[in-house]
Formats: sequence, structure tokens, C-alpha cells
Amino acid sequence: QVQLQESGGGSVQSGGSLRLSCAPSGYIWSSYLMGWFRQAPGKEREGVAVIDSDGSISYADSVKGRFTISQDKAKHTIYLEMNSLKPDDTAMYYCAAAPVVAGTPRRTFFIILSRTSNNHWGQGTQVTVSS
Repeated sequence: QVQLQESGGGSVQSGGSLRLSCAPSGYIWSSYLMGWFRQAPGKEREGVAVIDSDGSISYADSVKGRFTISQDKAKHTIYLEMNSLKPDDTAMYYCAAAPVVAGTPRRTFFIILSRTSNNHWGQGTQVTVSS
């Protein structure tokens, strides 16, 4: 059983920065997707950034150029560096992880990670950006 623990959320002013971390416990697969989703009040959950075990990355258009996802493979930990934060980035941020076949196409990262029956989710960490 994989458990995911997020940390690093908080409150910042517009233009500020935050760094989120997601550390898994339990067994981690050799080929996987790990990533970040977010959900604001009254809105649907949306994908933010996903990275696979080989280092391929996919970003939502709304965060490209501002957010950077990275991983420490030795620790199976992922990070989300968020810069130039905007009030629209305010949401609960969730970490997710799932095993996948090696070579999974980048264009399918968000759909697979959010919909596969074998995905795992963290409890979420709140990010609040004030104007």
C-alpha cells in the first residue's frame, strides 16, 4: 500500500513562491507517474504537473513557465516549485502516484494518473495566494 504525504503549502502574496513536496511510503513501482493536481472551491480538479520515472514531464498550460516539477529518485520524492503565484493558483493541491508501463506517452499523463484504478492520492496541502 502506497501512502503519499504532501507538505509545503501555505499563504503567500501574489508574485510569491512556494515549494511543495510529496514523499511516498510503502512500495514504489519501478515505472510510475507522480504528479500534482489541484482543486479550488466550486471548481473541478485539474492537473498541474506530472513526471514519470524516466523524467518525462507534462504541465498544464496555466502553469507553464511558472511551476517546475522535479524528483529525487533515490527518495521517490517529487517537488513542485511554484513561482510568480497568482490568486487563481489558490487551491488544495494533491499529490498522486500510479504504476504505469514504461514509455507511456506524455500526452496521456494527466488522464492516466487521474483515472487509473490503481492510483494513490495524498490528503492535500492548501495553497492560498492573496492579491
